Amino acid sequence: MSRSLRRGALAATALVFSLATLTACGAGNNAQTLGVKPDNAATSVDVITIQNATVVTQPEANAAGPAVVTGTVFNNGGSPQTLDSVKLPGTSTTVKLSPAKGSGPVTVPPHGSVQLGGAGNASAVIENGNEATRNGDAQQVVFTFSKTGDVGLRAFVWPANSFFKDVGPSTQPTPAGTPSGSPSGTPAAGAEGESGAADAPSGTPSDSASASH
Repeated sequence: MSRSLRRGALAATALVFSLATLTACGAGNNAQTLGVKPDNAATSVDVITIQNATVVTQPEANAAGPAVVTGTVFNNGGSPQTLDSVKLPGTSTTVKLSPAKGSGPVTVPPHGSVQLGGAGNASAVIENGNEATRNGDAQQVVFTFSKTGDVGLRAFVWPANSFFKDVGPSTQPTPAGTPSGSPSGTPAAGAEGESGAADAPSGTPSDSASASH
């Protein structure tokens, strides 16, 4: 092979290698584009992966009431794990965990997931949410699992508006002083019936009066 042909073959090989390298950077599970993380927090420890972790507060700024921790918990292992607790380090607040149905622990099935927040899903409710968190902050949240242990991350704090409207805190209970049922001024069914029974005879001629005519 001549020297010029050899140089051409080497150049072609280098070009193919460069194109293959660029292609590898843009495709597959390790693609650079997949390395761009969303605004919501995500992390993995052992077989546990947490995605879209967010602290969602009341819709109105500075409103009293609970907040919630939302997100999706994946268990990539072959045995179930329970989510034993969710804590907010640096605060004195407590987080109440509840499964999607019934009572008991929040269990993440093997090779499955659990959604926190939203109707019909498990919940993690932060008592005194407006005291423990502040909108716009990145709040440290630690999830503790039965086998994996602690999984910590920083979750953004957002009010229950727009994208987070359907996963925010549930509506607050009706204040104790609010009356329930029918208004006190509305007569009950029995009383109305008695009034009608008493009025009927006054405008109706009796049998004896009719007979006298």
